[in-house]
Amino acid sequence: MASAAGKGARPVVSRRREVSHTSARSLLMTLLGEFVLPRDSPVWTSVLVDALATFDVEEKSARQALARTAAEGWLESERVGRRVRWSLTPPGRALLTEGARRIYDFGSTGWEWDGRWVILLVSVPEPKRELRHQLRTKLTWAGFGSPEPGVWISPHVSREAEALDILRKLELADATSFVGTYGAVGEEGDMVARAWDLSTLKTRYEDFVDEFAGLAPADGDAVLHAQTRLVHEWRRFPFLDPQLPPSLLPEQWSGARAAELFHARHVEWRPAAQRRWDELLTEEEAA
Repeated sequence: MASAAGKGARPVVSRRREVSHTSARSLLMTLLGEFVLPRDSPVWTSVLVDALATFDVEEKSARQALARTAAEGWLESERVGRRVRWSLTPPGRALLTEGARRIYDFGSTGWEWDGRWVILLVSVPEPKRELRHQLRTKLTWAGFGSPEPGVWISPHVSREAEALDILRKLELADATSFVGTYGAVGEEGDMVARAWDLSTLKTRYEDFVDEFAGLAPADGDAVLHAQTRLVHEWRRFPFLDPQLPPSLLPEQWSGARAAELFHARHVEWRPAAQRRWDELLTEEEAA
């Protein structure tokens, strides 16, 4: 497979990001979700290793990523002669299916906000740092922000149930939630600014647009590479972006343009990328 990209690419920006901001396991999960999940068939080690190599992932690191992913229960291996092929386990398929739903649905539709917030007050003892980390990670993934220690907020009132499920699984009983509109004390915009770093998020969206707006992959390998990069970069945003209503966002919010670009490019590149993946599977079967 060719290692890069095509007409209109921005090699300096994109290449630096590929090398310094990705890991073998993270890229492997992107490949599994984009190309293995849609097919009910195993994939040879060599196909995955070669695909990762186009992102400068060394073979040793690629094989370690496969082994770690299998150890976590998401993949299972099968030896056929001297070769090994991999299949998603039921938990792995469930994990990637939920991830795909979040990635592909993210930014595709708008919503009308009724002005209500869900507020969560939760106390975690200072010595329990790992528990605090788990709580922060899971609530952030659910779109909550924390304007003050122990306080979590979201304008998506429906996510209260998800927050309560997180608390239950983490066995955190010392918590309170309630729903309501912002009061007369203080500024709502100041609370939002404390809860979420929208300036950094805006910059990341602008970087995404800069990287993919002018990219025009020229052949099958380049399209496969570009599609993988596109999904890999986009899959970060559901974790970073709380999807605030427009009234709480800065003017000319770059997230809207980035979402439009992602969905357009994904639809545009997907047929050729999937076709090239199928060709790689066929070539390996014939080897």
